[in-house]
This record gives sequence, structure tokens and C-alpha cells, in this order.
Amino acid sequence: MVKRSIFSATLTLLFLFTIVTCLLVFQTPVMADKIKLNYANFTPPPTFTCVQMERWKVEVEKRTNGQVQINTFPGGTLLGAKEMMDGVIAGQSDIGNICMAYQPGRFIVTNATSLPLGIKDAKTGSLALLKLYEKYKPEEFKDVVVLTMFTNSPGNVMSKVPVRTLADIKGLDLRASGGAAQILKAWGANPVGMPMSATVEALQKGTVKGLFSSLEVLKDFKFAEMCKYVTMTETVIYPFAVIMNKAKWDALPKDVQKVMMDLKEEQALWTGTYMDEQTQKSIAWSKETNNVEFISLSAAEKAKWDGKLDFITEQWIKDNKEKGVPAEKIINDIKAFIQ
Repeated sequence: MVKRSIFSATLTLLFLFTIVTCLLVFQTPVMADKIKLNYANFTPPPTFTCVQMERWKVEVEKRTNGQVQINTFPGGTLLGAKEMMDGVIAGQSDIGNICMAYQPGRFIVTNATSLPLGIKDAKTGSLALLKLYEKYKPEEFKDVVVLTMFTNSPGNVMSKVPVRTLADIKGLDLRASGGAAQILKAWGANPVGMPMSATVEALQKGTVKGLFSSLEVLKDFKFAEMCKYVTMTETVIYPFAVIMNKAKWDALPKDVQKVMMDLKEEQALWTGTYMDEQTQKSIAWSKETNNVEFISLSAAEKAKWDGKLDFITEQWIKDNKEKGVPAEKIINDIKAFIQ
């Protein structure tokens, strides 16, 4: 009897153990594997493109409840500026930040935003750029997924010598790229193409006497320590895009894809707003810390400068119409988007 009781008790315990195990198996949610993504950027950490990268990383990780983990690589540590697009397509990085102005012949539609069209600030430029992309979905992006787009704020001339008239800028070696280089050439300057990261050394060596870009770089790159004069031209912006490897995107769960797509316009707006705020902080810092002089052109002088640029958009329309690009429509759309 004792043996039979022990046997029955054992069976009962095994039965209860089995029931509890089954309940645990069916009631405990299966934890999804972590999704790890690499995000490459060519600019150094203090710059606005890296600040927006870190903000996007935090938001994606938070909104996916930690399912997605993003490793960021600033300063060209994974991919450089000019190899970024092809590197992401090839899978060398899952995500990358590109400056389309560095390859003007490749990104015809989106680079139209860098024409002198009167884009007044980065917030306006960023939203106009994203709308332009969404409307035309240019062929050059077919091998990637666009996660967001944004621009910097309008460009101005930062130089070691004062530039108060068109005569002062004639022959001056200034760093620029893409549409900005064409604008400098129209003013009579000598544009020198190079990544922003190489400009610090170029200024130190005297290879260039200044640069043409948005003013946050006065502080981010400490250009205010070398360029003591800024001529306010408020002329041109640079377009940027955050892109993702298509195969990597296709492998993401639908809910993760939704999180990223929901962030697309929000990130453009956030970055443009942040850029404009940083520009104002950079101006104040440059005046207070480095005694930089900000030169405002008179109305008559500004009209001369602007008049030198009229042909650029006209020529862009003519050249691209010959390639079958709806150039006039693109320009009209940009003007409508920035209103």
C-alpha cells in the first residue's frame, strides 16, 4: 500500500509539473531576436548631421521597445562621403547619410533644391526636399530605401579677408561643392571642391581662403577661429538623405518598417528646426568668442550678386529638359513647396 501511494504521488507530481510547464510555454511571450543595424555618417560627431543621426537612433530604439539596436559610425569611420551611396547599396553599412551635392550629376532631381531659388531656412528646405522626393521618386534611389531627407540652412561666405563687394570675391579660393561651386564661379570666385572635413586643414595651409556654406560650421568645425569675416548672402542649401540597404529593409518586420516610415517627415522637420537654431547659436558664439564680423550687403549690392545667378536656374532647366527631365515642373514645384 505504501509503495502504491508513493507511486501515485509521483505520478501526480509529474502530471502537475507537465501542466505547469505547458502553461509557461504557452503563456510566456517569445522574445524576438534583437535587430542590429549599422548607420554610417561622414561628418564628425558635433555636426548637425550626426546630431540628427543620434536622435533618430534613440527614437527608433525607443519606439520599437528595444527590439532594434543601432550602432552609429560618425566621421567616416565606416564609409566616406563620396562612397556612402554605393557602400549602402553594397551592404557595407545598413544605413548611411549622404550629401547629394557631392554628386551633382547623380542626383539631378533632388539637387535642384541647391539652385538659387530663395529657400530661406533649413526647416523650409528640409520639408520641400522631402516633398520633392516623394512626388518624383527619382530613379537614382531605386536601389535603396529613403528614411528621411533634410537640408542645411542657406549658405554664406566665410573668409580670412573681408568680402564687401563682387570685386572683393573675384579670384578668391573658397571651398564649395555641387551647386554652391557654380554660384561662386558666377560671382567670380575660384571654387575648390573638397569634403567639409578636409577644409580645416586646407584653411590652415592656405589652400583656400574661406568657404561657402551654412553658418553652423563656424562653431561645429571651429572655422570662426580662422575665418574672421562672414558675408551674408543667404543663397544656397545642401540637400542630404538618410538611406537604407534595400535587402536589409525587406528583412525588417512590418511593425519596425512602420516605425521608421512614421519618422520620415518628423525627422526632416526636427532636423531642419534644429539646424536653424544651431545656426543662430553659431552666429552668436562666433561674435562673442572670436569677434567675427558679419557683413550685410546693401540692397543695391545684393541685387548685383543675385543678378549674376539668374542664368544658373535657366541653364539647369535647359540642360535637363534635353535629358528628358521635367525640369520646369520641378522648379515650379520647389517654389510652391517653399511658400
